[in-house]
Amino acid sequence: MLKKFYPYEYAEDVFSIDYQKLYDSGIKAVIFDIDGTLVPHGDDSTEEIDSLFEKISRTGLKTLLLSNNSEERIQRFNANIKTLFIAEADKPEVKGYLRALEMLGVEKNEAVVIGDQLFTDVMGANNAGIPSVLVKFRLHPGDTKLGKKRRVEQVILKCYFMKKSRTKRLGDVCLK
Repeated sequence: MLKKFYPYEYAEDVFSIDYQKLYDSGIKAVIFDIDGTLVPHGDDSTEEIDSLFEKISRTGLKTLLLSNNSEERIQRFNANIKTLFIAEADKPEVKGYLRALEMLGVEKNEAVVIGDQLFTDVMGANNAGIPSVLVKFRLHPGDTKLGKKRRVEQVILKCYFMKKSRTKRLGDVCLK
């Protein structure tokens, strides 16, 4: 039952992923969540994130932002990145993930979803049949409060890490 929440890989953050290895393994597109994944909730993009998207683009990978946020929020975040996006995606519903594949022009096994939440990003990707990478969620400096959902996620992640056959299913794409 818990396997629907298990990502293919776990990375410390989006900078700890080897995008060239993803590309070399046959991945053609990366679908990113925004809040908690790329930046703390509500923040605009940073120079570091903008540079990451430039680097990813140079590898030949396509990108798309898939978010439950409003179009206005995503456009503000996307101002410098200028990548495809889907607003109000209703994650974990599958339709947003399938629409992302269509917009990117790739098959399920040619994309990867990168997000910070098991109950939206990973579960939705799994239900859509798309590999996923879970990253540790980003908080604002000084934030320490964890909600109930994050505490449940921690329990599920303990089970995930105990089940070695469920980890590292994309190969060695996470940098140490």
